[in-house]
Amino acid sequence: MTSFRASHTRQAGELFLAILPDTETSARIHKMAEILKTAHGFRGRLTAPERLHVTLFSLGHLPEDRVEAACAAIDELKAEPFDVSFDRTMSFRGRPGSRPFVLAGVDGLVPLKLFRRCLAAALAQRDGLKHLGRRDFTPHVTLLFDDHVVDEQPIGPIGWTVRDLVLIHSMKGHQHLAHWPLRV
Repeated sequence: MTSFRASHTRQAGELFLAILPDTETSARIHKMAEILKTAHGFRGRLTAPERLHVTLFSLGHLPEDRVEAACAAIDELKAEPFDVSFDRTMSFRGRPGSRPFVLAGVDGLVPLKLFRRCLAAALAQRDGLKHLGRRDFTPHVTLLFDDHVVDEQPIGPIGWTVRDLVLIHSMKGHQHLAHWPLRV
């Protein structure tokens, strides 16, 4: 794990645990998003390749000692790298002007859902973190936000091997505060 001190994150912005596509896959996702943006007539700004991610848990609402406890739990987590695959795009119903257009999937995301359950179980062993695993989880990669909404549409699968977990502070960019390689 990269060293981490929660006190560095208590500024504005968001704090979350995520998985990231590798650089090549990020570029591929971004190129596909450019094509789909034009095809669907979206006007929203594309998510930059270096900001593409799947959020597993938001930690921004937690006090510093609970964030540190979450990091300690992750330090002890044992999990093998696994593959994920997204095979459709769709719009989520958000606020007008801020509706996420995302990569989604079903079968190719089963390993990710299982990993998140293991992570939730590890976090639940720490005081004040049990509630994290109770939230719904719809794995997705946000490509852009827009007024326009499109229904679910299949695409050729886009996937990668998840090799680590990252703690991200998001505020005018993404700062990676810690990362944990997956290992058994």
